[in-house]
Amino acid sequence: MKFTLSWLREHLDTDASLETITDKLTGIGLELEGIENPGAALAPFRIGHIIEAVQHPNADRLRACVVDAGEGPVSVVCGAPNARTGIKVVFAPVGATIPTSGLVLKAGEIRGVASNGMLCSARELGLGDDHDGIIELPEDAPVGARFVDYKGLDEPVIEIAVTPNRGDALSVRGVARDLAAAGIGVLKTWVPDAMPSNGPSAITWKIEGTEACSWVLGRTVRGVKNGPSPAWLQDRLRAIGLRPISALVDITNFFTIDLGRPLHVFDVAKVKGNLLTLRSGAGESFLALNGKEVTVTAEDCVIADAEGVVSLAGIVGGEASGCTETTTDVFIECAYFDPIAVALSGRRHQVASDARARFERGIDPALMPSALEAATQMVIELCGGEASEPVAAGAEPAWRRTAKLRFDRLKNFAGADIARDEAEGILRRLGFGLASGDDDSITVHVPSWRNDIAGKGVLEPARVLSADVLARVSAGVLEIEPEVDLVEEVLRIWGIDRVEPVSLPPLGAVPAASFTPRQGRALAIKRLFASRGLNEAVTFSFADHKVAALFGEAPESLRLVNPIASDLDQLRATPLITLSLAAQRNAARGFGDHGLFEVGPAFHEGVRGGQQVVAAGLRLGETPRHWLEPARGVTAMDAKADVWAALTALSLPLEALSVTTDAPGYYHPGRSGVVRQGPKVVLARFGALHPTLIRALDLPQHAVAFEIFLDAIPEPKRRKKAAPELSAFQPVRRDFAFVAASDTAAETVLRAARGSVRDLVTGVTLFDVYEGEKMEPGRKSLGVEVVFQPKDRSLTDAEIEEASAKVIAAVTKATGATLR
Repeated sequence: MKFTLSWLREHLDTDASLETITDKLTGIGLELEGIENPGAALAPFRIGHIIEAVQHPNADRLRACVVDAGEGPVSVVCGAPNARTGIKVVFAPVGATIPTSGLVLKAGEIRGVASNGMLCSARELGLGDDHDGIIELPEDAPVGARFVDYKGLDEPVIEIAVTPNRGDALSVRGVARDLAAAGIGVLKTWVPDAMPSNGPSAITWKIEGTEACSWVLGRTVRGVKNGPSPAWLQDRLRAIGLRPISALVDITNFFTIDLGRPLHVFDVAKVKGNLLTLRSGAGESFLALNGKEVTVTAEDCVIADAEGVVSLAGIVGGEASGCTETTTDVFIECAYFDPIAVALSGRRHQVASDARARFERGIDPALMPSALEAATQMVIELCGGEASEPVAAGAEPAWRRTAKLRFDRLKNFAGADIARDEAEGILRRLGFGLASGDDDSITVHVPSWRNDIAGKGVLEPARVLSADVLARVSAGVLEIEPEVDLVEEVLRIWGIDRVEPVSLPPLGAVPAASFTPRQGRALAIKRLFASRGLNEAVTFSFADHKVAALFGEAPESLRLVNPIASDLDQLRATPLITLSLAAQRNAARGFGDHGLFEVGPAFHEGVRGGQQVVAAGLRLGETPRHWLEPARGVTAMDAKADVWAALTALSLPLEALSVTTDAPGYYHPGRSGVVRQGPKVVLARFGALHPTLIRALDLPQHAVAFEIFLDAIPEPKRRKKAAPELSAFQPVRRDFAFVAASDTAAETVLRAARGSVRDLVTGVTLFDVYEGEKMEPGRKSLGVEVVFQPKDRSLTDAEIEEASAKVIAAVTKATGATLR
């Protein structure tokens, strides 16, 4: 929220300094964001007088001028068609910086004629769109004076941060009211004159089938002349960052900021029929004033004429009914729109506007008749014309309510000793009227502009309460209790800085940091992956649904209704989605060989709570160059090694796990695996990414990934584990070559061998896989080393042969393989 100091003083009678005012703003909860002085950039610019202007000797479209800016004649070459002898202009001396272009002026020659400065247009100074000629000032403009002083542009602009509950502070008058309550001056009385009416309005209102608008007023003003607004209005709007458009539009923008009362104007000649209807949308489209096509839904409240939608209610008007310089009859709209409906429509269509910001916080319904009169008065003063009788539809919403404050709550809640008279005075200055009171409490009428204080009346509590709380209130289970709001109001004006500090009691020894099992697993995993050369990334839990679709993980249930950006509209089903985008950016910057990991949430309908914690990682490109071995492309085995290291660190017995080949479609179908504990529990996935995905994301050719589902990892058993006893007897190693079907998983063979003689077999390793000319089609040879470790004696040849036979039998039974 921005406003100038002079604008504030139109509502606040005060001689307080800028510093005093801004300090007080922060103290009363209207946090100061900054102070700007737009005139600072124009400080070097002076008022000049063109003593002589003649045709440039070497250029048809240039003029050679002699300008006096208070320090003697200066030669300036100018291309403006209106540069002529005798006029007063804005002169930029050598060394000045042109605000809109950043150009620093230097002395020089233009086509052989010296030029030591510049004569400026309105656009070059950022004061308008006119650039056809230089600014012409009145004859009495003082030569040599600073242009900012002459135009009154050297004025500070105050910007404050307004919290979502304080819609009343999105107006200059609302800010002035708070400052007056805090003792910074007196709030000026504002009562607009009632405008004389002549005849019925050319347009009337109708509310049809929507609860999003409860009351709407309006009137026609005939015979207006819609040209540029006066300088004072343009300067005021431009100072706060608004672009002046035309008198009629500038008037509506003025009241939006001045009173927090959005208005809209329709060109009567462009409205089809003589009736404007507030109703629900129905898939219709219209071109909005912001230049965008808007397609409304049945959930939107719109304003429509006889041919269709002309405005999205409370948010943005339509180009088709907008006012232009040819407008002669205008209809002024002043309406009360439902805050929730406006907020939802604004989010649905991603349209932000000053009107929406105020309507969705709740505006002052009692101000509507006065605002319409004030707007009518300014339209007639600036544009001429004659006002019709006002027209209305609906009824004023029920806003009157009361709230009770018990004085002991000021001490209990705020820790402040505030006298009763002082507390009553603060509430009165803020607009709360006294309804009743006794020695211990007072009951006040909540003012119409404070939509954030619910009271115990019927101010549409659904607007300030959640649905479940509202249901409890309606059932009499829970009472709306606005007392804390009144305590806050008194305290912020009285001065939070005046509350005496109180020392907290000693807390004793600080307990040692502790982690939940989930936090402990995540921390262990992070340290492990960092030690394995991966870099931790922290990415958004949101992604572009188009990228998520490449992974086959873009269900509608995970689509965001109100995304923070158009390319962040989908909750990720796996961190690999966002990690791959990070890897893509790294590769585009020349960092193709690297590894990333992230421990974060992934979202699924089928898991408890809708989300799970996943440790995911990517390795891309080639391994680092080393003198021991040449660089090579990363493989699925590198990803598997990461998974195996992580599961080992989490105390899982690897021999009890199995690997299947049913990885999701974003993995390579022949170079990926799923780690399971039993047939149902999926612990991890790993493998090379699918070539189609690699091409779509423009990743390096070698790209592998893994996912570890930390929520599925079982808690390690807390029983004490004895250290294994080392045998004093020599182990026996035997190699077996099994011929099995080509689709036989090596893991099945290893598990069968490992379980064949449990008291002897201590190690099983796959050392060879052969598929070649000497093998039958559809068959392969698996070379397995088995270690027999006796504990109490050396094995005899017969015992070794017996154990070997059991290994062969177990593998044959499990896989159908035969000894080669």
